[in-house]
Amino acid sequence: MKSNNNNSHSKEEDLKQQETSPTNSHITTLDSRFNQTLRNVQGLLKGRSFPGKVLITRRSDPPDGAILGSPGVSRSPSEIDSPPDKHMDDPTEDQVHINKPNASTSGNKLKPSMSNVEDGSKEAPRFVMGARATDTARLMKFTKVLGGTTVILDKLRELAWSGVPPYLRPNVWRLLLGYAPPNSDRREGVLRRKRIEYFDCVAQYYDISDNERTDEEITMLRQIAVDCPRTVPDVTFFQQAAVQKSLERILYTWAIRHPASGYVQGINDLATPFLVVFLSEHLEGSIDNWSIADLDPAKISDVEADCYWCLSKLLDGMQDHYTFAQPGIQRLVFKLKELVRRIDEPVAKHIDEQGLEFLQFAFRWFNCLLIREIPFHLVTRLWDTYLAEGDALPDFLVYIFASFLLTWSDKLLKLDFQEMVMFLQHLPTNNWSHQELEMVLSRAFMWHTMFDSCPNHLAT
Repeated sequence: MKSNNNNSHSKEEDLKQQETSPTNSHITTLDSRFNQTLRNVQGLLKGRSFPGKVLITRRSDPPDGAILGSPGVSRSPSEIDSPPDKHMDDPTEDQVHINKPNASTSGNKLKPSMSNVEDGSKEAPRFVMGARATDTARLMKFTKVLGGTTVILDKLRELAWSGVPPYLRPNVWRLLLGYAPPNSDRREGVLRRKRIEYFDCVAQYYDISDNERTDEEITMLRQIAVDCPRTVPDVTFFQQAAVQKSLERILYTWAIRHPASGYVQGINDLATPFLVVFLSEHLEGSIDNWSIADLDPAKISDVEADCYWCLSKLLDGMQDHYTFAQPGIQRLVFKLKELVRRIDEPVAKHIDEQGLEFLQFAFRWFNCLLIREIPFHLVTRLWDTYLAEGDALPDFLVYIFASFLLTWSDKLLKLDFQEMVMFLQHLPTNNWSHQELEMVLSRAFMWHTMFDSCPNHLAT
């Protein structure tokens, strides 16, 4: 018995040494936070089984190129973004499947802020996370859903929430937005008719002289012409004159046909993901090497039409975001402030004590849907989730933006007013990969699940 006690004591000492050793304590903040999020989600859904919505996977032997490395390990973007080469639906693997929030799963108490919880694991875990968009099993599911005579949109939304394979994205986005009909027999005819309708609108409203426009229309067109060259300035593709002209036609035509709002700065950003996704059907390789001049004018016109109608569908669901005084955005900023206070009161209190208003930094987030805050190569992945949310998107944005803000909760607590303003205007996201974005979305989903049946927490 004494020998067993000595062995037990020796093991405890070994464990303590492992915990404090430089090697095992050398874990990135992202690893630590994802580990805690994984445990919280597992606790949240303990005893329940849901079909996959957000997929968070822990493996003992993850595929190459999908591991969150240690701080000292240098990895190229191609290594970070390389897709998993194993099926994610293997039942032998330890997985957590999360369905869309509903009343039966959301009556749980709020957990502490993810950024304020230290990872107590004794060994640096390796995690696989990402959009899973290129996984073979998911591709088969997308193919099955899209190959039917009538697409079941609920199933498509469930799949798209966690990421869409790039080559399927144009068709999936058209379907999710209701631009293309679910019935495959009608799809080609509807798209042809809507594209012709867009061409007619351009001829009627854009391809005219200034003599035929009102003073307000002339002013609006000039403002759009000024804003287009400023759109996504760090991506050279958008500096091409032909690209800016396409954006100008789309935005002006939309503004003329939606006089309640007209053109509002920020809408130019919202057109860019659609333009890139629909051009990807005709241009290959990296966007850095694209030239719109290589395309047939008829194809460019079709791309413009698809961008116009999809932008219209998106903005139909958030009309008061871009009307006078933008009351929809102001309402969501207030909800964001309340949510942050519920999740991480020290951060909310510090922001308040420093005299910083949420409108001063979050207004741009809601106005441009984070396009200016993250690297552009991550935007389409983020928008897969946006479009999968459908009509619920405006409310879900509050949870995404809370998760985004609290990524830096520890940092914010150390900053004064001026430092916070500068930090939030130039967030350190330049080197973000899909892992960081998936982290934000996972937390947002978890918090939405917790609050979904507790609307009084966020009552206006």
